[in-house]
Amino acid sequence: MSARTSTEVREGRSAGSAGRPGGGRPQVQQWKDRLEGSGIPWILPAVILVVGLIYFSIGYTGYVSTLDWNGFILSPADHVGASNFTTMFSDRVFWLALQHTAVFYVVTFTIQTAIGFFFAALMHSQLKLGNVYKVIIFVPTVLAPATMAPVFRNIFDTHGQFNWLLEHVGLNFLARPWLAENGTAMPVVMGITIWQWTGLTFILFYAAMSQIETEILEAARVDGAGNLRTLWSIVWPMCAGTTAALAVLGFIGALKTFDVPYLITKGGPNHATEFLGTYIYQTMVQQKHFGYAAAISIALLVLAIGGGVAMSIRNRAAEGK
Repeated sequence: MSARTSTEVREGRSAGSAGRPGGGRPQVQQWKDRLEGSGIPWILPAVILVVGLIYFSIGYTGYVSTLDWNGFILSPADHVGASNFTTMFSDRVFWLALQHTAVFYVVTFTIQTAIGFFFAALMHSQLKLGNVYKVIIFVPTVLAPATMAPVFRNIFDTHGQFNWLLEHVGLNFLARPWLAENGTAMPVVMGITIWQWTGLTFILFYAAMSQIETEILEAARVDGAGNLRTLWSIVWPMCAGTTAALAVLGFIGALKTFDVPYLITKGGPNHATEFLGTYIYQTMVQQKHFGYAAAISIALLVLAIGGGVAMSIRNRAAEGK
């Protein structure tokens, strides 16, 4: 083949490629355009972070749960298999912490839901200085527990302001060391948690009520429904989705409870305010039983995922009826 013929063939191929849509661009450029159009580059950093950090940490925690190890890199670690989980199922403190978590969840979720719903309905009633009240209700949610813990320890101390108030209103027989008695330490922790998170419940209920059409409420009033009847029969059912979401968040939050009981009571007295989070910290940091602490962490993860999925399925089934 002559040099002229080869040149003509190459020119013909180039012209044919130029005639096809995108034929003149390199293959790499085409793949790059497709990748950018799919949105993968935008989510890739988050995927790397989740897979590389969170899931790796979960897997490593599962591995450590099979060891008898004190946490020091240079210290030998003995493989004990499922021995840590066997010990956990026979551990009285573990079951006590689980019981505290269940009671804590039921009490705090119920009271927070009731108070938050009431405040949200009240703010929708054209109350004067409503914006001021909204800020007052929501402020505890944004306060760090580490800054408020010393205040509450001082308030509920034997010689604190709460006992001082009881003495000055003639109820001095109720004064006691609230954080040092088994029967009163947990109610104090619950009360602080309710005070802290009711603002979030209020905001979510307030937003849900704002989505209810005014025509529905006006129709109820025309039919003779009073305020309480309207709240119970119309507003409350229409906020069922918000209540379900709060139930799931409250359940997972109860399982992860750590900061308030640790900063105020450190799980005491006599494990009266022990939660899974505080017990994991005590076992790992103070007792240096990293393997056993990892086993409890895996149990906590399974409970959180299983409980959250079960509650979500139940809520979807209820919505489908």
